[in-house]
Amino acid sequence: MESQPNHPQAIGQLFVVATPIGNLADITYRAVETLKSVDIIAAEDTRTSLKLLRHYGIDTPMLALHEHNESAMLEKLQARLENGESIALISDAGTPLVSDPGYRLVRHLRQAGIRVTPLPGASSVMAALCAAGLATDHFRFAGFLPRGGKARLQAIRRTASSDETSILLESPRRLLATLQDLQAELDAARELVVARELTKLHEEFVSGTAAELIDHFNQHAPRGEIVLLVAAAHDDAVALSDRQIIECLASAAMQALPPSARAKAVANTLDIPRARVYALISAE
Repeated sequence: MESQPNHPQAIGQLFVVATPIGNLADITYRAVETLKSVDIIAAEDTRTSLKLLRHYGIDTPMLALHEHNESAMLEKLQARLENGESIALISDAGTPLVSDPGYRLVRHLRQAGIRVTPLPGASSVMAALCAAGLATDHFRFAGFLPRGGKARLQAIRRTASSDETSILLESPRRLLATLQDLQAELDAARELVVARELTKLHEEFVSGTAAELIDHFNQHAPRGEIVLLVAAAHDDAVALSDRQIIECLASAAMQALPPSARAKAVANTLDIPRARVYALISAE
């Protein structure tokens, strides 16, 4: 069992610092003060991070730490820490190590007995989850899907069969292909949410079935950073037949409602995804 000391040490420590994902105001006071006070900032891309540092008047020197040089930098950074320097680790945006480099460094330093301190803050994963309207009691983060082959198909099928909300990252140019691959494995009524440009001027959440989202993004080319969420597979919801849903839709109380309110009321009554009800209303 591994533990870390909770008291000050003579050697330095690594601070894992979350930075904004878009809006530069989304940074904590603690993060700004730490970035000003450390001896060096290890940044995924120093050019990208320079904009943030300049905005807050931070003149701490930077060095690059990315997936291509992380292994080679481990001993060098350890030596600096053991000489008493403190280092802040930041990524291009958001919380470091979440689909970003850094875990090898953190693991290496922890094993060497050097303190690693997290400074929590912005995260596209949590920002998308809290505003998507999907279940949050259990969720899985799958990051970027493999580009192709058997590994991609297996990842798509794991997402389709998951009984937890799944959170994926995607690029705008690959979004439609991913939606089409998911459509082939999901039941037609499964709800998905595309969250893009989070915290930025053109922030947008679009929800619907895979078919609806494909239609939408064929008409509106996606732009910006994208988080794709897939609702959990509910065996009880899938087991409910279309006939039972249609019977509920046909009741006098439901018929008196406009389509959107009708879909919401039936979904709440039967505890099923609203997207599945919408699909049946559209087919009427």
